[in-house]
Amino acid sequence: MNLTVHGLSKSFGSGVEQRTVLNDLCLSVEFPHVLTLLGPSGSGKSTLLRIIAGLERPDAGSLILNGEAAPLCEKEPVLRDYRRKLGVVFQAFNLFPHMTAFQNVMVPLTQVHGLDEQEATHRTLEVMERLGMAEHGKKFPAQLSGGQRQRIAIARALASKARFLLFDEPTSSLDPEMTAEVLMLIAELKDDGTPMLLVTHEMGFARKIADQVAFLAEGRVMEQGPAGEFFNNPQSLAAQRFLAKVLAY
Repeated sequence: MNLTVHGLSKSFGSGVEQRTVLNDLCLSVEFPHVLTLLGPSGSGKSTLLRIIAGLERPDAGSLILNGEAAPLCEKEPVLRDYRRKLGVVFQAFNLFPHMTAFQNVMVPLTQVHGLDEQEATHRTLEVMERLGMAEHGKKFPAQLSGGQRQRIAIARALASKARFLLFDEPTSSLDPEMTAEVLMLIAELKDDGTPMLLVTHEMGFARKIADQVAFLAEGRVMEQGPAGEFFNNPQSLAAQRFLAKVLAY
């Protein structure tokens, strides 16, 4: 996978209330499986992920994913086609509470991706079996644990056969046991060769799973490189301070 971002800017609000989240951000990186975005809160990680996913429009800038220009500012029908190629897993799961776990995976396949019911059912059964959730298909989200809900969210992304998965703090709302469960699943996806972009606050996991790291601060990429080099010998002062703080706990 390769990702090139040039001059990406994004602000929220207006006038004295305006807040710049991304400030002429540039990034060019190639990675075999996992790119991890790290940085302090408010550095722009989740906003960058949402722009890459086509869920947020930038104020300026361009993005190329695997040699194809992303239609970041096109009209909604064009953006919908772009989003179908990606799978996004949010920290809040974003499951439909009135649908069963099975329906949460299957319905997007018929309503968004245009599959017939037979093919959608087959894919749903296949991916839920793969993720160990087949026996929970008739349960509603409220009847599932946090880790199980996140597995269903991941199953939904995988069932669409997305060419690229984006994880936005997938364990931030989970307890330690459930966090370990979801992180193990993400590691298994890497072993299967699934390309991913991961925003996480789990430094130990990021160090283990990432091929490349991009470190953000003040709306810019301050440093990027192989995960081992970043964690063992950060070059920027901002990264040094960040790692010294987070690794102290």
